[in-house]
Amino acid sequence: MRQTLTIARLTILEASRRKLLLALGVLTIVVVVLTSWGFSRLPTMKDVTPAEVRLAASQLTILMAFMFSGVLALGSTLVAAPSIASDIESGIALAILPRPIRRGQLLMGKWLGLALLVALYAAGSGLLELLGIWLGTNYLPPNPIASLAFVAAEGIVLMTLALLLSTRLSPMTGGVIALVLFFVAWIGGIALAIGITFDNDTIKNIGIGSRLLIPTDGLWHGAIFYLEPSEILAAARVAGRARAGNPFFADAPLPGIYLAWVVAWLVAVIGLANWSFARRDL
Repeated sequence: MRQTLTIARLTILEASRRKLLLALGVLTIVVVVLTSWGFSRLPTMKDVTPAEVRLAASQLTILMAFMFSGVLALGSTLVAAPSIASDIESGIALAILPRPIRRGQLLMGKWLGLALLVALYAAGSGLLELLGIWLGTNYLPPNPIASLAFVAAEGIVLMTLALLLSTRLSPMTGGVIALVLFFVAWIGGIALAIGITFDNDTIKNIGIGSRLLIPTDGLWHGAIFYLEPSEILAAARVAGRARAGNPFFADAPLPGIYLAWVVAWLVAVIGLANWSFARRDL
């Protein structure tokens, strides 16, 4: 366990020295400042009521969460895709592994370090953005902590997939594949929304299958639910199926069985990554 934690600490230190994280942090602060200013303009619009400001702020908050989830997906992929592959190509893995460190400890240490980075970015950027929204409009979503947890889980899922690909593929190839699968899952979520709208079982099954294979879109919809105000949920239930077809809307929390599936998916992919790395020629 000590070796795993040491690798995790070194992974965080190595990632913190990359210009990618610095650039991401600076851009995040710029975006938070600009969007906070934009939110502060909502109450100043002509003939707008407090209820309308709250409605606009709630829906724009979901769009901002979607943007940050995309940034988190991209960032987690870019830091995870070269994690193992670069060590193999540079010979670092060959120098480390003859020491009393097993391959599984190396991989799990990197996973722990990267997962912590993903969680810290999700929490930090999300809380800053929510603070700016609150200062500008006096609005906060019903359960921001739960929504941030789901966004972080989405990034960890994609990071885990990229880490698996890193055990066999070059950094660029693995990163591109992980990002393509992320967008495929998002398109699958839109297909599910269309299937619900038109009550088409075939399209719904395609969407459900994509959420099971790559659970990023399902976790995103879990985050949406905790960002929706109660009055929006009540109006959506009155609107019925048409509102349910909105890909930026969720009228119910994720079922417990799906959350169990996500946990099992993570365990399976981490296990597959360990198996793949153990059989990789260095």
